[in-house]
Amino acid sequence: MKATLIYGKGDIRIEDVPDPVLKDPTDAVVRVVRSCICGSDLWPYGSKKPSDKGARIGHEFLGIIEDVGSEVSGLKRGDLVVAPFVWADNTCDFCAEGLQTSCRHGGGWGMGGVDGGQGEAVRVPQAQGTLVKLPVAEDSALLPSLLTLSDVFSTGHHCAVTAGVTEGSTVTVIGDGAVGLSAVLAAKRLGAEQVILMGRHTARTDLGREFGATDVVAERGDEGIEKVRELTGGDGTHKVLECVGHEAAMDMALGAVRSGGTVSRVGVPQYDKVTAGSQFFMNNITLTGGVAPARAYIEELMPDVLDGKVEPGKVFDVTMSLDEVPTGYQQMADREALKVLVAP
Repeated sequence: MKATLIYGKGDIRIEDVPDPVLKDPTDAVVRVVRSCICGSDLWPYGSKKPSDKGARIGHEFLGIIEDVGSEVSGLKRGDLVVAPFVWADNTCDFCAEGLQTSCRHGGGWGMGGVDGGQGEAVRVPQAQGTLVKLPVAEDSALLPSLLTLSDVFSTGHHCAVTAGVTEGSTVTVIGDGAVGLSAVLAAKRLGAEQVILMGRHTARTDLGREFGATDVVAERGDEGIEKVRELTGGDGTHKVLECVGHEAAMDMALGAVRSGGTVSRVGVPQYDKVTAGSQFFMNNITLTGGVAPARAYIEELMPDVLDGKVEPGKVFDVTMSLDEVPTGYQQMADREALKVLVAP
């Protein structure tokens, strides 16, 4: 079968690899129907050291079960399923707490001999705990939105939930990428009264307005912070959702938050420390967030997707075949595409 491999910075290749087979009785084999390129895939794409051996990549996919292990129940051949961006048994103590990203028996796609999601098929470890059955057909128009449950919509939701967004909250979202836009949608879904989106790419911020942003701030740094405060009577917002991962974005988040407010971060940190000195302390600011346990949210979010109440799949603005994935990486890195949907 074909799969995506990364060999180093800017070096993405589509190559033939062995077809996946069951290795453990808890495995399943899934034929990929839809996958995509994630913003976090761009970090290794922009920085990975060259290697003679390619590494599998991709962690968002949905597809049809082709085979199941003897210890897998509740799933069968022919089921359409979505996989969260990490696999987990969904039964250990961490999973029971809603922290499937810390599962004692889980792991990441493309690591430790496990297939990456950007390929024609995937061996899924801990299939019973990982996979969620989708009540639609393989040709459903809802597939793009259902695919976002594997990562970006669940991640935006996690950011909003950990920040404590509730009815009437004022919210600043930093970042107009797919996660930031998903965070706008999630905040609005949870009842936020004012949602300020900090971004400067018009096509993206227009989608942000469609998702529920009440205001857009294109300025950055101190100028951007001042603009947020102007929009909030000088106070800043109750909640700030940092969806970028750069130190400058975190600095803006800490500058835009209201006294007694909360900053939640889900952007993969590209920095070693947070500058949180006396002002952070004296203003009683809470810092939270982290990697999203998408598996904990899929059943909660799916009904609104199925009912058409939310359409997070609109973050996909380009669709490509698996063979075109290297071009998709380049287009996302060059900001020519927001998020690339892959239809093998």
